[in-house]
Amino acid sequence: MPTNAFDQPIGPSLGDWRPPPFPAPIDLAGRTVRLEPLDPSVHAPPLFDAFIDAPDSLWTYLQYGPFADVEELRAALCTLCDSPEQLPFAAVVDGRPVGYLAYLRIVAVHGVIEIGSVAFAPELQRTTAATEAVSLLITHAFDLGFRRVEWKCDDLNARSRVAAERFGFRYEGTFRKAVVYKGRSRDTAWLAITDDEWPAVAAAHRSWLAPENFDTAGRQRTRLTAPTKH
Repeated sequence: MPTNAFDQPIGPSLGDWRPPPFPAPIDLAGRTVRLEPLDPSVHAPPLFDAFIDAPDSLWTYLQYGPFADVEELRAALCTLCDSPEQLPFAAVVDGRPVGYLAYLRIVAVHGVIEIGSVAFAPELQRTTAATEAVSLLITHAFDLGFRRVEWKCDDLNARSRVAAERFGFRYEGTFRKAVVYKGRSRDTAWLAITDDEWPAVAAAHRSWLAPENFDTAGRQRTRLTAPTKH
């Protein structure tokens, strides 16, 4: 570990590292899904239709929802779009928006970015497209030069944490009483992938998403088990 002139341990030098650019609102295309910059006026109606049969439990751990009508959904999407530190996307499969997710807490000066506000309609959940949608955002962040991609969730949201670890996010700890939402107190679990971990995780993503990993019925041949350090 390096030390300074006072014999104090210090972090490693970043050399010629420079802060990455703020992500641009561009389409991100994969084999099974396309991510489009979220436009509430365009995406709210088809998203409302996609969520119409979703159980209310889908929204328990999300800041917004359930939605009584398309205008409530549109208002929530507008709020998501209005923050200067966020960049939300609609997940489009076969021409239909069937979910949304976002870059959150984008702090380019430190090379840190978060993925969150993930809401997938029932038809998108547990599909190749759902996995690829998240993988596209992680990949794009590291391609831009971010050093750290974060995932945060309610510490009680076991499904979110399992999903994050499947993608290769490493659990780092829980911040107690970190958030108030929907009239409840939330302890927040923090997970992250760093740029030095990403090459091995990316290889696992590519291997799982490869067409040859799926049979003629679209079933996976091997599971996604991204490596994590402990």
